[in-house]
Amino acid sequence: MCKKQNDNKSWKINKFISECHRIARKKGWWDRERNEGELIALMHSELSEALEAMRNHGTKDSIAEELADCCIRIFDYCGARGIDLEKTLLKKIEYNKARPYRHGKKF
Repeated sequence: MCKKQNDNKSWKINKFISECHRIARKKGWWDRERNEGELIALMHSELSEALEAMRNHGTKDSIAEELADCCIRIFDYCGARGIDLEKTLLKKIEYNKARPYRHGKKF
């Protein structure tokens, strides 16, 4: 369950962002400017790998590893672009609490 927005002890997303981006820079992934489409495609590819793991009856650990890879790509991107994902996640969680059932959509 989510804690209140002002409970800083439970929200550490920005630390993950800093660490993922630091490692990516150290490993040379930011030695040149990167194309936005490429970066999004790399995030997407990790989700596709998670789907393939599911389709191939992968273990929970193998699926989790691909999902973690996606998060790492997202966190690295946020670090490179100065995006405060933690703040935005908290804002979206609060917004979603007030939305109608299934957001009023059929599917």
